[in-house]
Amino acid sequence: MTKKLKKLPVGIQDFCKLIEGNYIYVDKTKYIYDLIENGSYYFLSRPRRFGKSLLVNTMAELFRANKKLFKGLWIEDKIDWKQHPVLHFDFSHAGYKDIGLEAAIKYMINNIAEKYDIKIKNTGVGLSFEELIKKLSEKNPVVILVDEYDKPIIDYLDKKNIHKAHEHREILKNFYSVLKGNDAHIRFFFMTGVSKFSKVSVFSDLNNLNDITVHKRYSSMLGYTQKEIEHYFDGYLDLYGKKQKKELVDNIRKWYDGYSWDGENTLYNPFSVLRFFDSGEFENYWFATGTPTFLIKLARERAFYLKDLENLKVQHIALDKFNIDELELIPLLFQTGYLTIHEYDTKRNIYTLGFPNREVDNAFANYLLAEFNRGNVSDTNAIITGMSLYLENADIEEFMENFKSLFAGLSHYNIDKKEKYFHSMFHLIIKMLGYIVDSEVSVIKGRIDSVIRTEKYIYIIEFKLGTAKQAMAQIKEKQYHQQYLSEKKTVYLLAIGFDAKKKNVGDYLVEKI
Repeated sequence: MTKKLKKLPVGIQDFCKLIEGNYIYVDKTKYIYDLIENGSYYFLSRPRRFGKSLLVNTMAELFRANKKLFKGLWIEDKIDWKQHPVLHFDFSHAGYKDIGLEAAIKYMINNIAEKYDIKIKNTGVGLSFEELIKKLSEKNPVVILVDEYDKPIIDYLDKKNIHKAHEHREILKNFYSVLKGNDAHIRFFFMTGVSKFSKVSVFSDLNNLNDITVHKRYSSMLGYTQKEIEHYFDGYLDLYGKKQKKELVDNIRKWYDGYSWDGENTLYNPFSVLRFFDSGEFENYWFATGTPTFLIKLARERAFYLKDLENLKVQHIALDKFNIDELELIPLLFQTGYLTIHEYDTKRNIYTLGFPNREVDNAFANYLLAEFNRGNVSDTNAIITGMSLYLENADIEEFMENFKSLFAGLSHYNIDKKEKYFHSMFHLIIKMLGYIVDSEVSVIKGRIDSVIRTEKYIYIIEFKLGTAKQAMAQIKEKQYHQQYLSEKKTVYLLAIGFDAKKKNVGDYLVEKI
């Protein structure tokens, strides 16, 4: 008889509902224990849909001493189940777009006060918050949990509404300013968000916060490790894997693993994993839930090309930089989950960043290319699908005709280094095809612009802002193809000349080795 599988908690952020509904819960309570034993004030940044809300909700039930929900979990017999008043603020459901941020905060404060049967006399945001803390802490110090603190700012970062972001930042700054003077009344404070704003920000009055975003001890507190995938979802792996279980695990890893906040431990995106086990189909689940359009536009405007975002070296301070008035792409992409830490050089304090997995890599390329193609995602995908088949079958003539057609539809601007631009756009398009593409490959006599591998073929590609004849001459003179001749694949030399006036391919030459 087949054992009935526990339900998948797709979209469930309520810990009580999850436990009582017999859903899978990946036990992270040891991390919560470490937090409450080793400190009192914390900040954690993680991308959207990465489990922040469930973590905060779990903490709320723990401090409410709802012990029955934790039966069988790691923390069950590790703490004294002492009840504390819990002030839980969730800005992702605050309603500030309808009634304004100040009114939304006052509503949350009054709602908490009603639950504890107290009345708030003050009307200001800061003073009301302080009054709530003091009144609730008369018996036991309070626990304050803030989820998605930055959403009222993030929602208004586009140029049209930036004034709203400034306004909300000042309201939040006033709201949090009362915390420092009320330390005696606070047992535990935990704040989550996507970003950490720098300079004059909400954090100027919260300088006692321990930012654990890249803290090694808490790097795996959210997301699923490989071990957790194989333990908690073993039944679903059997269901979809059958005889090819190892192949299934490898594919899930390529699609959804790869996030890291310490450069050592990698994590699966929980939202994408749950959606995959629910449907059995590999899709861009996380990316499709709401990629901010201003991010893609910023990448285009700043002339950041896809290959510029691979194997990127940055100092630690760059990851922490987020200023409303001077948005910088790299910290934005890291904090929002589009880039992750691949390595960390502790001696030089330098991180190597890159895309975490196939889902983010391919989807980001898709949306970035569509942005250059005036937002025409469907048109772009139709051309890309055809190009993939042509490359797989070595029909280079049709491949190049489709490439020229796609390139002609792109909006070309910010082209300071024209050869780099053309090369980068070609790299972006090949990424969309799903093939392995290596750019600027070092060989004995120089660097190959691009090497593409398919199941049967290897393409050695050189670009020139000029003629294809010049590009082919360079390939042969420097013998770029020599090291690939021993492989059991057919090698093609593809020389592409770009015409700067036409802003497209001028000519091309191809030779089969």
